Amino acid sequence: MNLDTARSAIIPALGRMNALYHQPVFDEWVMVKLATEQGAILAYSGPRAENYQRAFKDDVGPLRAELEQQHLSVGDFAFVRDATGTRFDACIRLGPVAYLFCNHTAKSMAEIRQDPRWLEAQKPFASLSEVFRNDPLV
Repeated sequence: MNLDTARSAIIPALGRMNALYHQPVFDEWVMVKLATEQGAILAYSGPRAENYQRAFKDDVGPLRAELEQQHLSVGDFAFVRDATGTRFDACIRLGPVAYLFCNHTAKSMAEIRQDPRWLEAQKPFASLSEVFRNDPLV
């Protein structure tokens, strides 16, 4: 899968999540390439367009710790229950070195999960992960 196709899969899936939840589940997302020699931001959507890059390393910290324990395969996803504020709440491994990081800048996953609509809203996220498992971003 290429970058445009990936973006075309992500945007409607997150939109379906919001519709099922009746409010934004994640109000920002970023696609990144994480490589040992050099990482890169591939796409961003959210309220911090002007300054999210400055805080990215700190914001991904709790999720990075989770990823180091899980060693995700392409298409796998992870959540961090207690990431607060601008710290990223969830991710999907999109390809060999590509990830989607998602965040709600005002709520933690623990707060989001308190609403019973979360059970239905998470289904599009799981379906999105399958899209990338079957056709990774390269």
